[in-house]
Amino acid sequence: MIDVADEIDQYLQRLFPLCRSLTGEPNRETLSIIQEIVPLTIHEVPSGTQVYDWVVPDEWTVRDAWIADASGDRIVDFKSNNLHLVSYSTPIHSSMSWEELKPHIHKHHHLPDAIPYRTSYYQRNWGFCVTDAQYQQLANYTEPLTVMVDTELKPGSLSYGEFLLPGDSKQEILISCYICHPSMANDSLSGVLLTAFLARQLARAKQRNWSYRFIFVPETIGAIAYCARNEAVMRAIDIGLVVTTVGGPGAFGYKQSFDHMHPINTMIETVLVEMGKDFLTYPFDIHGSDERQYSSQSIGINTATISKDRYYEYQEYHSSLDNLDFVVGQHIKETLDIYLELITKLEARKIYRNKIPSCEVMLSKYNLYPSKGGHQLPEMNERSEIDLLLWILFLCNGRNSLDDIALKLKVDSSCLYPIVSRLEEKGVLELV
Repeated sequence: MIDVADEIDQYLQRLFPLCRSLTGEPNRETLSIIQEIVPLTIHEVPSGTQVYDWVVPDEWTVRDAWIADASGDRIVDFKSNNLHLVSYSTPIHSSMSWEELKPHIHKHHHLPDAIPYRTSYYQRNWGFCVTDAQYQQLANYTEPLTVMVDTELKPGSLSYGEFLLPGDSKQEILISCYICHPSMANDSLSGVLLTAFLARQLARAKQRNWSYRFIFVPETIGAIAYCARNEAVMRAIDIGLVVTTVGGPGAFGYKQSFDHMHPINTMIETVLVEMGKDFLTYPFDIHGSDERQYSSQSIGINTATISKDRYYEYQEYHSSLDNLDFVVGQHIKETLDIYLELITKLEARKIYRNKIPSCEVMLSKYNLYPSKGGHQLPEMNERSEIDLLLWILFLCNGRNSLDDIALKLKVDSSCLYPIVSRLEEKGVLELV
């Protein structure tokens, strides 16, 4: 059987070259390839559809784009790297001087060998992105340069994929990724593949306590369109995960949901600690990915992100150096294992309530206290059983899960289970 990391590598090779954007055939091709992993339902939202304060844009098609010198030699060529063309560029075929061309040329400010990623989604314009060497070559030409952008913008549709996985409870967990970035491996593509493999693994489970809603959308406009089309369902969801930048060689990190006290944050921290991962913690802010949409006032999903080389943090971000040398299947699998462990925690999550909340429980009455009192001293390093029992009774308030309590006490949650079981048998705790 093929190793999961190797399988991910094979899909990276197939998906990386596609010129994805907000709309268009490369997006549909991407979703079609993902259907080999998980049975997505693909939906289309027509151009011009009003989705809250936004409008779904025209569909963008690219056939070719280049800049050539007077001899016809191409200095910049879309076919060599699709990041050379500013996404959603309008068509043009003209000769012009460098001074006329210069406002339409973008280079990376810190990485001379990189092609930057730029877009012009909602302003009709055109442009090219180049390396520093290409920029200097263009700037040195005194003769007119020929610019050709063979693109088309016309009414079409925005495509997104959806996979609904029912469980024993109708309460859903949202797991979302975005499909709109061209030829960047960590930003976007790593999250797409992790989400697909996570869905496949979860679909194989014999039983699921929760239901799961997996969605593959173009960033921002796709998430907004999805919320507008599924408003009642989305408002009923409490927990969400946005999967992005999960395949770099650097540090693990997680971005908290908008309510930093929400259990999803505690559970992620518990998983990372128990798996022995060093990690960075990022508080929620209004920048980032589609958690902005899912966390908005009307929708209100507590949405978190687990990453490996998070967006903004690595120097290759939004450039041609975010490539298949930077991202490999093994890195994505390492993050996938964390997400799978988090799902295991979510599936097993239990919350108990102390049935005797007024003052302390008389433990001896339930045969839970040593027969001789007075000699029990709290242990400073390793907690005694009686110490854990008292903390469990104190913290089981109907809101804290066992994972929350384990994190507070800095112990493995597995050591709480037998104590909780005894307390439940004695009628002191009840499962909420």
